[in-house]
Amino acid sequence: MWVLIAVYNISKRYGDQLILDHISAEFHTGNIYCIVGENGSGKTVFLKCICGLISCSEGEIHIKGIPLRSENCLSGEIGAIIERPGFLPNYSGYENLYYLAALLHTPNKDQIRRAMYKVGLDPDSRKKVKHYSLGMKQRLGIAQAIMEHPKLLVLDEPMNGLDNNGVREMRELFIALKKEGTTILMATHSSDDVRELCDTVHEMDCGVISKRDDLNSFPTT
Repeated sequence: MWVLIAVYNISKRYGDQLILDHISAEFHTGNIYCIVGENGSGKTVFLKCICGLISCSEGEIHIKGIPLRSENCLSGEIGAIIERPGFLPNYSGYENLYYLAALLHTPNKDQIRRAMYKVGLDPDSRKKVKHYSLGMKQRLGIAQAIMEHPKLLVLDEPMNGLDNNGVREMRELFIALKKEGTTILMATHSSDDVRELCDTVHEMDCGVISKRDDLNSFPTT
């Protein structure tokens, strides 16, 4: 395994507030990494920096050895759910994914259909997203993240809104994607996610990240 993501001494400030405090870390290919921590600890901001959605105040992030700011970085190879996924409410799930893919290139209809099947949604359903349950919207968000077979998945609380069956199915999906070589970086509050999915767990506290060795030490939330 080689280093996919290298984080070099990054900080993020909003005005006088320090959100990320000189973080350094490495994430290797083909592993599932969990980021745990209380709300407000900096997890979501960290994931946004990894995806290039916000810039760091200090430091650098390299993807495949290339600075994240470079146009030749992992463009098109990162799938992500950051916070609550948003969709066009008056269109079906398939139409939403089709239009999202069309923003960048000609959509691959087969890829979209396969992604929806993988998360337990019917691509032929005409049901509008505004009539989806919270769990169905979360499944659609995961389908959006995986539909182009990204090498890296960045997932912010991907089990939100899912019932027990949905959680089980998504864990099975993530394990299958890992076996295919996908690297997954996931923020979670669930100790079961940590125990069942993660190869390595990092704890975020007040904008500082530290690697944890005991995967069984996290209380269920």
